Amino acid sequence: MKKLINKVEDIVPEALRGLGAASHDIVKIDATNNVVLRAGGPKKGKVALVSGGGSGHEPLHGGFVGLGMLDAACAGAVFTSPVPDQMEAATRAVDGGAGVLHIVKNYTGDILNFQMAAELVAGQIEVATVVTNDDVAVQDSLYTAGRRGVGGTVLVEKIAGAHAEAGASLAEVTATAVKVNANVRSMGLALTSCIVPAAGVPTFQLGGDEVEVGIGIHGEPGRRREKLASVDDMAEWLVGPVVDDLKLKRGDSVLAFVNGMGGSPLIELYVAYDSVARILAGKGISIARSLVGSYITSLEMAGFSVTLLRLDDELLRLWDAPVHTAALRWGV
Repeated sequence: MKKLINKVEDIVPEALRGLGAASHDIVKIDATNNVVLRAGGPKKGKVALVSGGGSGHEPLHGGFVGLGMLDAACAGAVFTSPVPDQMEAATRAVDGGAGVLHIVKNYTGDILNFQMAAELVAGQIEVATVVTNDDVAVQDSLYTAGRRGVGGTVLVEKIAGAHAEAGASLAEVTATAVKVNANVRSMGLALTSCIVPAAGVPTFQLGGDEVEVGIGIHGEPGRRREKLASVDDMAEWLVGPVVDDLKLKRGDSVLAFVNGMGGSPLIELYVAYDSVARILAGKGISIARSLVGSYITSLEMAGFSVTLLRLDDELLRLWDAPVHTAALRWGV
């Protein structure tokens, strides 16, 4: 195993320190709690957004702290949920008096720990929670009951964050996050496994000509294993189930998000996006907005996921609203 690390046990705090140094105008780091905070916060009268999860999925979540997205992100150990103390500290640090929205991926540890944090501040800070569960690959996995929260989480954080930035109430921001989650679906595949630093060996084994279809962001197995095929075929394996689950039809408009799992170069992701765009065009589904890049990853796993969000005028306006984070920025 060759990785850019000093000591395995130091990888998360050192990475956070690096994020803080590189983006000191956008974020500040609470090193005691391994929490990324928006610089200059909290903003009085603004609903605050807090998310988080295990590290190893960068830029999710810390890379999305800033104007128009999150106010705080809690970083757990690699592929391990943050603890309630972290989430409580983040919630207290960003509260501006208008309430706090917890955006939680549907993994058992994340849900339980965010729930405990909300209970710890009950009566002092109003907290709402939205659980993302956009993965159509499986209903249950090792880490959760029901669908996993994956690429759609990025879109929930961006669109709900824009609504909060515009001055919406906690109930309104929560409703927007729920709306996005209800209209977004994802599915991914892996060409290779990732290697968790503490383990030092691949999470799963794939033959040189095999692809795992429907993987989770921790390397959980998916629907099936296939022989390596053309990108057109692999894109169809992902787009078809997403379109079917969303019940998209001819004339619908979507945001198409092709996400790299961490180890696939951008040139390959653009090839995948080209395939996705042609498949959707063949179904009469128009792409109003797009996002291509590695935004929710699984360490160095090679592969990609496809996320589609059914758009309306409101969601389109909020997507286009200014955002300024370490990993996503436009309009400012």
